[in-house]
Amino acid sequence: MSNVAPPSAPVPHSSPPNTSEITELPSPAHIVIKSIQCARCSQIFRSPLRLPCGNSICRSCLPPIHERTGITYPADEGRKHGFLCPWGKTDTCAGEHCLGDCGADVLLNRLVDVFAESLADRQAGWEAGASTVTWKSSRDEPHEMTTKCETIALDLLKGVYGLIKEGRFGYDASDVHYSTDDAAESSSATRRSYTILKDAVRNELDCQVCYSLILDPLTTPCGHTFCRDCVTMVMDHSDLCPVCRRKLNLSSTSRREPSNSRIRTLLETLFPEQLAMRKEATAEEAAAADDVQTLPLFVNSLSFPTMPTFLHVFEPRYRIMMQRVMETRGKKFGMVLHNRGGRAQPGLGRSEFMQFGTVLMVDRYELLPDGRSLIVATGVSRFKVIGSEVVDGYHVGRVQRVEDVPVTEEERLESLETSAAREQTLSGDANPTETPIEVLPTQQLFQIAQDFLDEQRRKGVAWLHPRVLLAYGNAPTDPATFPWWLASVYPLWEDEKYLLLSTSSVRDRLKIVARWVQKARSREWLAGSRPSFSSAL
Repeated sequence: MSNVAPPSAPVPHSSPPNTSEITELPSPAHIVIKSIQCARCSQIFRSPLRLPCGNSICRSCLPPIHERTGITYPADEGRKHGFLCPWGKTDTCAGEHCLGDCGADVLLNRLVDVFAESLADRQAGWEAGASTVTWKSSRDEPHEMTTKCETIALDLLKGVYGLIKEGRFGYDASDVHYSTDDAAESSSATRRSYTILKDAVRNELDCQVCYSLILDPLTTPCGHTFCRDCVTMVMDHSDLCPVCRRKLNLSSTSRREPSNSRIRTLLETLFPEQLAMRKEATAEEAAAADDVQTLPLFVNSLSFPTMPTFLHVFEPRYRIMMQRVMETRGKKFGMVLHNRGGRAQPGLGRSEFMQFGTVLMVDRYELLPDGRSLIVATGVSRFKVIGSEVVDGYHVGRVQRVEDVPVTEEERLESLETSAAREQTLSGDANPTETPIEVLPTQQLFQIAQDFLDEQRRKGVAWLHPRVLLAYGNAPTDPATFPWWLASVYPLWEDEKYLLLSTSSVRDRLKIVARWVQKARSREWLAGSRPSFSSAL
């Protein structure tokens, strides 16, 4: 016997009674409750997990786990296992998820509790009568739609909540209709619950960065949810979660990460007007979603993300530029390389500078008595110049942010590129000494660079002098930042280093570094080249 209704309540009808249909709520009851309903078990979420595709699932509803092969970067323990996404391949889902990319959804878990606190009194609402809900579902008969009918309390929200909590109202329910013997009382009771629920939910949906209603919700690996633009802003200055202070470990591609679909649906269902006002208020930022912005450009040499740059500014035009930079809130400018060969570039022609550069943030600014200045800045991100103009002698560029592909795409590319080499190895046809760089595992590419570094250290080369390491730090152990460090300290033609700035993955950068090692070891390349040291030293 169902425990949705008390013993004195009417038993469920096999067909809906001949009563008036209820359609007065802003959103039907089942649509509101569906925001916290698991698509796998059709029950209220229990310990909801955030999936990389933006969907959510009960922890206990995870599909079978399998070991992932052909992936060496990132080398985290949690990335060795994965599962096939229940939603299959979609625009935002590759079909397979890494177990390490899934985690608790703090906000969704809290919202489940809020729904329970607001709607869990299933005994209320039966005194004055009952309502009926009918729907169609293929849950029991996968290849056939069947009609279901249940008697619930006059309060539709509480009634449907009770059905879903017991798993009796399928997630795939369609053609849903409500009817009652007392439409006025049912509408009144349901609206009271709706108002209480809406107010309670609203108290949980402020972004903890901007303290406004969350816009385009993005959930971090630590399980906290913020506005997407707020996450992007935070990552420009820190890699720590604003709430728990844990390392975000979030790709720089936050603008391309899927939204939290359940939180987004709940916002659109309960707060459409407030959401529309938020979107209108941030229309300017939304129009700039392609990350196009203007940035003063310092045409000098190469700089790289995460690495320091040391500048002695003496030209009048750059004195003016840097004084203006220091008056801005972000204290940022772009560093671009001279186009010494006068090569033509898309959209820029034969401009004075190369198209790809690095955003620098000023860490230390020392203005000398004669107007010159000494500057220490750190690389923040990369950009591509799509247009420029000259202002008071220096260039101001319209730039577009350059980002890496998500980690999931990085792993897919490695698996795809190394599959041929794996097949040759299994067949016994592979010759390790002849394996092209392009098909080597990502970690092996990194190991090639590390081995080369150890060899050069033993030789006591000048570019690994303690003075150099004092300026740039020791070699990073993270493959993602190692190429930037090596390019900063290694004596090499700047044209060779420049190739790193346009790459879109860690793997692509490690391939470039591995080719440097190949050329260095051939000695033929070293004999025909000359070093170009940074003006920092």
